[in-house]
Amino acid sequence: MPDMYDKETRSRVMSCIRSKDTKAEIAFRKALWRSGVRGYRVHCKMPGKPDVVFTRKKVIVFIDGDFWHGYLWKALGKIPPEGYWQKKIAGNMQRDDRQNEQYRNDGWTVIRFWEHEILSDVEYCVQKVKEQLNMTA
Repeated sequence: MPDMYDKETRSRVMSCIRSKDTKAEIAFRKALWRSGVRGYRVHCKMPGKPDVVFTRKKVIVFIDGDFWHGYLWKALGKIPPEGYWQKKIAGNMQRDDRQNEQYRNDGWTVIRFWEHEILSDVEYCVQKVKEQLNMTA
């Protein structure tokens, strides 16, 4: 399926898509702060660009965009056009799996949330992180 935009327009549209400080990431960090969770780093220069890193506890949090990381894309019928996009998303999913395995092998706890999970119930996601940090109240 051909692109409905010319190359310049597509480039401009794609450049507006944020790779960090997305709505889900900001909502999550604000919720962490409100609940008293401190001691994390953001924009930490680590493989896979984790969204939140608790270096002392070796807990790493990724917030994956539903489209970019392939949330049930086949089951929900949200299959992108064949070719570039399917290859890109499948590659993202494989990279996520490799990074999870590598971090776990290095002794880290990896937590991954989908964008829609954060946006629909951020408190539940914060609670999951607090459980991993042994901060349950």
